[in-house]
Amino acid sequence: MSGPLDGQVAVVTGASRGIGKGCALELGGAGATVYVTARSVSEGDHPLPGTIGATAKEIDALGGTGIAVALDHRDDDAVAALFDRLRDERGRLDVLVNNAFIVTDELTSGRPFWDVPISNWDDMIDVGTRSAYVASVFAARAMVDAGAGLIVNVSSSGAEEYAWQVAYGVGKCALDRITADTAHELAPHGVSVVSIWPGFVRTERIDMGVAAGLLPDSLDLSTSESPRFVGRAVVALATDPDVGRWTGRAVAARDLADEYEFTDVDGRLPAGPLRHRTA
Repeated sequence: MSGPLDGQVAVVTGASRGIGKGCALELGGAGATVYVTARSVSEGDHPLPGTIGATAKEIDALGGTGIAVALDHRDDDAVAALFDRLRDERGRLDVLVNNAFIVTDELTSGRPFWDVPISNWDDMIDVGTRSAYVASVFAARAMVDAGAGLIVNVSSSGAEEYAWQVAYGVGKCALDRITADTAHELAPHGVSVVSIWPGFVRTERIDMGVAAGLLPDSLDLSTSESPRFVGRAVVALATDPDVGRWTGRAVAARDLADEYEFTDVDGRLPAGPLRHRTA
């Protein structure tokens, strides 16, 4: 089975479940070899279902090549070793998706910043913002040498409006700044950097909350996105010969769906968010 990304190599961080897994599956379905990273190796390593091995097998089933890499993105040496491995095994890197993020126990508690552990800041900034910067450093070295590449940072509308918790919003705002400034420095080298804002994504965490009756009845799941919707946005960017028009910007997955005319896996166009932007 051939696809538009045949022969290309991607790294997706935090890909054992959720949006990261969705991005990895769509890249694999387009024919890419996808290195998927996360800490979850065996079921039970995390309260939620999903492992990097399971994601890799699903990529294989879709026609791509999935390679599972157990990795803690707080470990810079381990991250460096991943990119060294890519150089030795594949000799190229075409796409990096920075998705790894620590969801703290207090993130959705509704408690104010002074009433949650200070470690919430360290968790979400270290694995979410700093980890994206570190992975981008190593990816950029390979991409600059090749004169081409795409880095996608999975961000959030929380970069511009209040969402969940102070540390969360600060981290996403900083991530979008990383997108803008790395794009500025990488533009002369043919490398594009884009932040994507998902909407309300129906992840494994949401599904478990629904099953346990822990979510409010007012929550409208009909407006939600599947984790693969963001992945379709990534593939659309990765296959666009004029992807540089997006570089340095934060754009909603829903806006990219309008631009590239793709839908979610069930054929719907989710509700948003939408960003009013000029392409």
